[in-house]
Amino acid sequence: MIVFKHSKYLRLYLGYIKRKGLSIGFVPTMGALHEGHLSLISQSRKNTDITICSIFVNPVQFNNKDDFQKYPSSIENDILLLEEAGCDILFMPEEQEIYPDDASKVKHFDIGLIENILEGKFRPGHFQGVCNVVEKLLKIIEPSHLFLGQKDYQQCLVISRLIQLLNLNIGISICPILREPVGLAMSSRNRRLNENERKNAAILYETLNNIRNKLPEENFLKLKQAAISDLENKGFKIDYLELAKSDDLEILENSNSNNSLILLIAAFLNEVRLIDNLMVKD
Repeated sequence: MIVFKHSKYLRLYLGYIKRKGLSIGFVPTMGALHEGHLSLISQSRKNTDITICSIFVNPVQFNNKDDFQKYPSSIENDILLLEEAGCDILFMPEEQEIYPDDASKVKHFDIGLIENILEGKFRPGHFQGVCNVVEKLLKIIEPSHLFLGQKDYQQCLVISRLIQLLNLNIGISICPILREPVGLAMSSRNRRLNENERKNAAILYETLNNIRNKLPEENFLKLKQAAISDLENKGFKIDYLELAKSDDLEILENSNSNNSLILLIAAFLNEVRLIDNLMVKD
């Protein structure tokens, strides 16, 4: 695996790759890698000739500075995991490389209503920050294909919208959520949970499954109210629990729809914010 820290040299190398007619798969990450990330590397290796992963903790997408400072880091282990997974290239830039000045951090993208619902509602400015860094990474790497994880489903739709806005010819694969044995969706933030908290956090997935199994026979709003009450009694602070259309995340009050639907949840367990989702109709 070749490690690049400067976009200038990465572009030169990728130019050589592209002149050979090889396809490039890209997996953007913020590090603290786990099996979920490695599954994206695996999908890229199966479907493209060269796989590149980036590790960059993007300060612009954190509306909470404390959350940014506490974001886990394990660079040496990440590099080892990527090498073992067969990743070809790692791009690991410093902040100055991505954001040379303050003006480069505030470009605005018209991504529509999806920016201000669900995650966007509770994390103002988050998706503009995501778009800022992803645009820069895509322009540096110019991949053939992008591999993203379903756990960050709304972010996947935002990036799809961004690619449309930029008029880029890049394929997108949204890969399934990988889960810990207890059912908890794999996430870098899980490192901040102790063993008991990990077991408790798995209740979020159980809740989504219970709601899905009871739809459409029971009213979603009643199921939602009961689920939130139960989770709060178990120590969770709920940001949202919603049913939505999977193509645009239009929020729904019931499952009486022919569209593909998805359940989404975000909740705090102590100081750790967790998100999860589950398809209701594919």
